[in-house]
This record gives sequence, structure tokens and C-alpha cells, in this order.
Amino acid sequence: MTRVVTLVLLHVAWLAIGPAAAPVFAQQELDAARSALRSGSYDEAISAYTRLARDGSSAEATRGLVKALAEVGRYDDAEAAARRFIAANSDSPEVWHSLGEVLVLQGERDEAEDAFERAIAGRASDSLVARLNLAILWYDRGDRSRAMDEFDRFIDVYNRGGDLSSAELTAVATAVRYLGVNDPQLYKDALRVYDEAIAADPGNLEPRVRVGELFLEKYVSEEAAAAFEDVLAINPSHPRALVGMARRMRFDGDSHATELLERSLDVNANFVPALTFRSELLLELENYEAAAGAAERALEVNPASLEALAALGATRYLQGNRRGYEEALGRALVLNPMYADFFNTLADLSARNRLYARAVEFAQRAVELDPESWRGYALLGINQLRTGDIDEGRANLEKGFRGNPYDVWTKNTLDLLDTFSEYDETRTRRFIFMIDGKESELLSIYFDGLADEAYDRLASRYGYQPSTPIRIEVYRSHADFSVRTVGLVGMGALGVSFGPVIAMDSPSAREVGDFNWGSTLWHELAHTFHLSMTEYRVPRWFSEGLAVYEERRARQGWGDDVSPSFLAALQQDRLLAVGVLNNGFARPTYPEQVIHSYYEASLVCELIEQEAGPQAITDMLEAYGQGMTTAEVFRNVLQTDVDDFSERFFDYMEERFAVPLAALRPDRQAARGDRPSRDDIARWATEDEGDFLAQLAYGHVLYEDGDLEAAVPYLEQAKALFPEYAGAGSAYWYLALIHRRRGSLEEAAAELEALTAINARDYGANLELAEVLEERGRLAGAAAALDRTVYIYPYDMALHARLADLYSRTGNHSGAVLERRAVIALDPVDRAEALYQLSRAYFRADDLANARRAVLSALEDAPNFEAAQDLLLEIRAAAGGGR
Repeated sequence: MTRVVTLVLLHVAWLAIGPAAAPVFAQQELDAARSALRSGSYDEAISAYTRLARDGSSAEATRGLVKALAEVGRYDDAEAAARRFIAANSDSPEVWHSLGEVLVLQGERDEAEDAFERAIAGRASDSLVARLNLAILWYDRGDRSRAMDEFDRFIDVYNRGGDLSSAELTAVATAVRYLGVNDPQLYKDALRVYDEAIAADPGNLEPRVRVGELFLEKYVSEEAAAAFEDVLAINPSHPRALVGMARRMRFDGDSHATELLERSLDVNANFVPALTFRSELLLELENYEAAAGAAERALEVNPASLEALAALGATRYLQGNRRGYEEALGRALVLNPMYADFFNTLADLSARNRLYARAVEFAQRAVELDPESWRGYALLGINQLRTGDIDEGRANLEKGFRGNPYDVWTKNTLDLLDTFSEYDETRTRRFIFMIDGKESELLSIYFDGLADEAYDRLASRYGYQPSTPIRIEVYRSHADFSVRTVGLVGMGALGVSFGPVIAMDSPSAREVGDFNWGSTLWHELAHTFHLSMTEYRVPRWFSEGLAVYEERRARQGWGDDVSPSFLAALQQDRLLAVGVLNNGFARPTYPEQVIHSYYEASLVCELIEQEAGPQAITDMLEAYGQGMTTAEVFRNVLQTDVDDFSERFFDYMEERFAVPLAALRPDRQAARGDRPSRDDIARWATEDEGDFLAQLAYGHVLYEDGDLEAAVPYLEQAKALFPEYAGAGSAYWYLALIHRRRGSLEEAAAELEALTAINARDYGANLELAEVLEERGRLAGAAAALDRTVYIYPYDMALHARLADLYSRTGNHSGAVLERRAVIALDPVDRAEALYQLSRAYFRADDLANARRAVLSALEDAPNFEAAQDLLLEIRAAAGGGR
């Protein structure tokens, strides 16, 4: 009915304005349709263009209609509209190019080629754009030389001058961008001409999208985002811009990438780039069946999509479906025998699934297939660095950078490699430690011993020994560590294991008390075991959970702890079921979900071991190594369904944390706001003795007021309500301070011992505990507390000297030697005295050779050092007078 009324009104309007005004009215309608299309009002644009193209005489209206229909994925309708015009206007070349574009989207490459050629031969108004698309078609078929010759002609078109339209300038810029493969300086020219295209018609979104895609290709995230934002400000529903922004977000680790991808597919459910990207994202979640489904859906739309074939090939490969992989590869190479990006995609997705050695193999195949695949050289070099082949990795990165000097990831990585000369490499029986030259002497003292201990304990636990040497790179700045792992600064992690290579922050890269390097090293070395013994097939959630669980085994108080926010997430049903726990790491939906997922996964491992015993963990790793899915592993190893286990797991958490869960009031807490008044806190605490946060907050308030006696019962109540909470501002900490001020040192020590038993990462609490215990004469306990601080911040010279003294007084002479070596490594002002103390420590440990070397070094610095002279005589006497 609405359509009839609209047509009647148009007819009435025609009669009213008369034939002379009709062209003006039609132009207004055309402008309105064009505006609707540009703004993303696709239904409105389709309706308007349909009316304008109804009599079959308007090429411009038909082209607009074809474009609008194609934007929303109605490819059959778009093709039909183009063919109707062509049938009615056999002498007109004006819609052949539009038909060709739609045919390309459907994989009809031969017919598309014919359509482009007809547009060119007929000198259609968009024939220059048709020439571009024809050359791209040749390029995508592997007819590289022919395509490049055609692209080169676009430079002549531009240099001849003339009044080129925005669309034509965009075509020139795109051709120049392709030429950049052989001459990367042309990328600058491409950007300049894109800018001209935008200036010529600010409403033409195509050049803006292509600018974003170019920056994305070069890993220039901010510029890509700006370009896509410009497009989306005009058209919030632009499918390509939405996918481009989603890809940018994925590269930056932004979990909202999936939301933008789904918005694109809401607009165009047949958009092949979006379906392909969905496949890649699902692969990162290790959801292989769904990933294959997305790639196959893309191929239903466009059977000639090389990108979709690459995504399908990667999915089949990661599934272990060799036949499916070979079939996808065969189809791709028939379409384009030079399609190196098939292997590049497999290299990239293999690396995202931690198959770094496979990524090297695929990238190698890419550059063998196409020696000008600069992306292939970059992926080859990056993954060779990850597998420890540093020299070859650098060589391939340099080759890739020569061909593509605007690749930010490669540039950053090469800049990082240039700093390696400032690092020292220390080789031990099992490890190669790469540590900044200013820190190497100190950190090597501790890293080697802890890494050896971790290797021995993990090898014993799993009955497996990964190949050595394992390379451990310790970065003095977090930005450098981030570049080493993802190519850009800003990564939030503390360490990463590539298997044979571990990269991590140095303690100096973080604020004091913000980082336990010992716990991190243990965690990453556990990953090396898990990756190696499963042939790199262990799912992320299990490997991360198991690594956190191993941290807790390593030292009391290491590993993640339960937090109020974790329990609030449990109450609010925000924690994920075991079968989809990978999503919490790869696609978090709220800010703390990654941290929560680490802890949740560790509790899963804890419950598995409680129910099935320690061997079950090893058996699960072996099953993953055989290629089983998580569902299959649970069924075959644990004899349970993963969903049934997940239900038991949530029951387990409810039972384990029953006391603190009952003491949390998340709804009430949200209503309170971030900065409640003192009176509000007092009222909440007195009205509800079972409210943990209110009790703790009021205890803090009273302590800060100086009313220590009044604070104690509230802090004690908070501790009783949530005994496992030992984070910032815990009841343990404030009670310890109160007891110490009272002079009740044993009570203070008890609170601090309880705190550090849960949270050994608390630097201040360990220092406070060491002081209290030393005052009480409990020297071994004081030494243990100071030893924990070394794993948090090892740069305090006085702390090492103090710890050495405690070790000497308790008879731990090897420990004293270690700490005296640390003092020397920190370059003391009185080096002779420090060497003398080191010599005494060696002497007490019966290491006469090193004692003699140390005291002689002391005497070299201070020849008249009498105490050192006397010690040298003692050493000689103990050695029987020998030199």
C-alpha cells in the first residue's frame, strides 16, 4: 500500500510541476538517493534508486542501485538490476563496470573480466575505474607482469593532468599502491593522491576506506583508526570500514573487535571479508568447527575468494585435517599460482595458535612461491626470532623491510634487535640468558638457579624434558618486551613463552612491588613444558591455568589470589563455563575478565587434580598432544562430559568460597559509588556486620583517624569474612601495623606471616615482616622474608647486605655468598669492603679458591686493607700454606 501511495504522489507531483521541471526534480531525487547511500541509509537509498531506475533509462540511477544492493549483500538483485539496464540499453557501456564489480563479489571472474573490458571499450564514464579493476583481476589471478604494466599506465594518466574525478583519483592512487610492491616509495604518492580524491569529493568514502586499509596493512594502528573513524562518522553502517576497524582493534588487543565485525555482518550477511575475519577470530578461540563454517559460508558467496580459501586451509590444518587443507590449497593455487598470502595467512594464524615452528615453515613457503612477498619475509623473520633463530630472523626481517620499509612491526623489531648488542648473553647448562649489560651480573646470579630449580621440578612432575638450551630474554623496558612479542608497545603481559624462547620484563621495567619476576619466570617456563610436550596443541586456557597452578606450587604465596572482584563476577554469572574458557583470554567482555580467567583456569586444574590425581594433568597434556579437542580430552581422560564437569566446578567454587561470597554485596556496593562519605561507611559497617567491604573500609577509616583500638574489631571481622584476601589494604596489613605500634611484635608477625603466605608479592609486607622477626630474634624467618623481596625488587644493595648477614648468622653460608655477590654486582662505593665480605662468605662456605680470588681483588683495590691481609693469611693457612 505504501508503495502505491508513493507512486501516486510522484505522479501528482509530476503533473503539478510540469515536464520542464522534471529534470530538476529527478536530479533532486538522485542527490537524495546518493546522500542516503553515503550515510548508510541503505533501504532508503535502494527505494529511491529503484524509483529512478524504473524506466531503465538512467545509468547513474542504475549504478547507484547496484552499489546500494551490493553494500547490503543482495548480490543477485544487484546483478539483475545491472543486466536489466544493459538489456534495455544495448548500446550503452555505462553499467558494464558496475556489473563487473558485482560479478567479482560472487566469484564470477571470467564474466567480470568481460564486463570490465566492455566498459573500457565503450569508453564508459567510469572506464578508468574499470581499467583498475581489470588489472586487479589479473593481479589476483597471478598474471603479475600484465597487471603491473597496466597499473603503471595510471601514472601517465595522472601526469597528463586533466580534470580527474574523485573516483578516478582513487583509481590512480590504488594503482600506485599496487606498484608500491616493487617501489615502496610509491606508497607516499598513493597516500597523496588519496588525499586529493578526498578533497575532490569529501563525500566519497572509497578513498578514506582505502587509506585505512593501507595503514592497517603497514600496522600503523592510529592512522588506520583515524581513517576508519572518518568513514564511520559519515556512514556508521559501512561494512568495509567496520571490518577494517575491527581488524585494527584485533591487532591492538581490543576485545570490541567482535562487536564491530558483527555490526558489519548485520548490514551485509554475505560480506566475504567479514565472514573471513570471523573465521580467523574463531580460530584464535580454537573453535575450529565454527571457524570452518564461517570460511565455508564465505566461499558459498564467492567461491573464488582467495582470503576465504586461506582461512579454510588454516582451519583444516589446525584441525589436523590434512586432506581438507590440501584441497583448500589446491583450489587457491588454481585461482592464483602465485598466491603467497595463502601461506602467509597460515603462518599468521599458526603463530596466533602458538605453532611458531609451523609458522616458520609456512612463511618460508610463501617467499619461495613469491620472492616479492615482503609480508612473508616479515612473518618468517618474526617467527624465526620466536623459535630462537636470531641471525636468520634478522636477515629475513631486513629483507622484508627493504621491500616494505613502512611496516611498523618490522621496523620496531629491527630497532629492538639493534639494542641486543647492549645485552649480555650468559650460557649455562640448560639456558641462554639475554640480560641488559647493566643488570646481567646481578640478575644472572638469581635467574640461573631459579630456572634450573623450575626445570628440575617440572621435569619430575611431567616426566618430560623439553629440548635445551632454552633462551630467556629479560627486557629492561616494558616497551621493548612488548615489541618483542607483538611488534608494538602497550602489551599488558609480563612474560611470554614461545617454547624454546621466553621473553619477559626485567624487574627494572616495572614499579617496585608491581611485579614478581621469579613467579613470572616459573610461569613462562611451565608454558615451555606444556607447549613442547603437546606439540604446541595445548589450548590457551589449560596452559594458562596450569602455569598459574605451577606458580602456587613453586612458592607459598606465588600465583594469582582470589579477589573481591573475582567473587563478584562469580555471583553475577560472569565467569565462563570450562568449555568456552578460551573466550575469557581472547575475547574478554569486561575489563577484569582476562585476570579472572587466569585464576578461574587455575582452579579448574586444582579441581581436576583433586578429583583425578596429579597424573590426570599429565594425561590431559598427552591427549591434547594427540590432537584431541577439550571435549574429547575430558571424555577420554577424565571420563566426564566437559559441561557436566563445568557444573561441578561452579559448585566447587561456591563451596570453596562460601564464606567470602556470603560477605559480598555487589549490588549494594555498586549503589554506594566510588567515594562514599565517612558517615556512610560507618553506617554500613554498623548496620551489617556481614558486609566485608564495609567492615574493611571502616577499619581503614578508624586507623587513619588514629583510633586504633576501635579499628581492630572491624578489621578482625573483615578478616574473618574474607580470610583469603591479602591484597592492597588488607585487614592483615592494618592489624600488623596496629600490633606493631602497640609493641605486640608476635601478633604483628603473625598477621604479616599470614599475609605473605597468601600474597608473597607484597614487597612492603615482606620488609616489615623481616624487621619484626629480626627484632624478635627469629633470624631464619627474617631471612626468608627478605629472600622473597629479591624476587620482587633485587636492586636494594642494603637489603642484600642485610640478607647476607642473616644467612651468615643462621649458618646458610651458600646463601650469604649469593647475597655478597649481589652486593658486588650493584657496584658498591666501597668495593674493597664488599669484596672482603664476599671473601669471608666464601671462606665460611669452605670455598677457599673463590675466597682467595675475592680477597686478592679487594687488595688490588686497597693494598693496605689490613683486614683483607689478615683474611688472606687465614685462607692460606686453611689451604695448608699453598698459594
